[in-house]
Amino acid sequence: MNTLLKISNLCVNYGAINALRGVSLEVNAGEVVSIIGGNGAGKSTLMKAISGLEPAASGGIFWNDQDITGMPSHKRVMGGISQSPEGRQVFADQTVEDNLLLGAYVRSRHDAEVANDLNAQYKIFPRLHERRNQQAGTLSGGEQQMVAISRALMSRPKLLLLDEPSLGLAPLIVKEIFEVIKRVRDQGMTILLVEQMANQALKISDRAYVLKNGLFTSHGTAKEVQNDPSVREAYLGKH
Repeated sequence: MNTLLKISNLCVNYGAINALRGVSLEVNAGEVVSIIGGNGAGKSTLMKAISGLEPAASGGIFWNDQDITGMPSHKRVMGGISQSPEGRQVFADQTVEDNLLLGAYVRSRHDAEVANDLNAQYKIFPRLHERRNQQAGTLSGGEQQMVAISRALMSRPKLLLLDEPSLGLAPLIVKEIFEVIKRVRDQGMTILLVEQMANQALKISDRAYVLKNGLFTSHGTAKEVQNDPSVREAYLGKH
C-alpha cells in the first residue's frame, strides 16, 4: 500500500495542557480513515497539526515519506493536503463562487483547469451553482458545509481532511452531506474524517482510530472498531 500520511508519536501542547500525547497513525492512498472520540479528545487539534495550524511539541508528520512537521500550512496545501475545517469558516461577505475560487489560490485563477474544476464542483453540489452569486454568509448551515468541502476540493488535494462535517446540521442535511462524502470517496479521494456521529463515519470508512484524552485507545478496520464492545458502549450505543 502507498502510505500518503504517517504520523509518529505526535505531541501537541496548549501551554501546560497536553492536547495530543504521542499519537501515531497512517493513511494509505484511496482510504477513508475516521477518527472518533468525545468532545475534548484532541480530534480537531490533530487535524490542525496535520494542516500546519498547530505546531508539534514533538514527534513527526510525514507526507509521501517527506518530513513536513515544520512546513508552513500553504506549502502543505500546495503539496496536496487540504482541509474542510470545523465550523465551516466560509468567507461570509464573499460570494459562493469567490469562496470556491479562493480554494484554488495555489493555482492560477485564470487557468482553464480551474474553470473546469469549478464546473465539476457545481455538478457535485448543484445547489451551490444555483447560489453561486449569493454571499456565503446568507446560506444555510448545510449549504455552507457544502461550500467548505467544495472549497477544499478546489485545490485538487491528494488528501482531504474533513473536520466534523455534520456539526450543527439537521438530520436530513447530515444524510445529504454523507452522501456527498461517499461520492467523493468513490471518485478515489483519500479522506481523513473527524466525526462525532461515529456510526455514520464508520459506515463509509475503511479503518478507524478512537481518540480519548489525547491518546489513541483503539484502532483497526471500521468493522473491528464498530464491533469493539468498549467502543460501542462509549460512542455507538449498545444496540
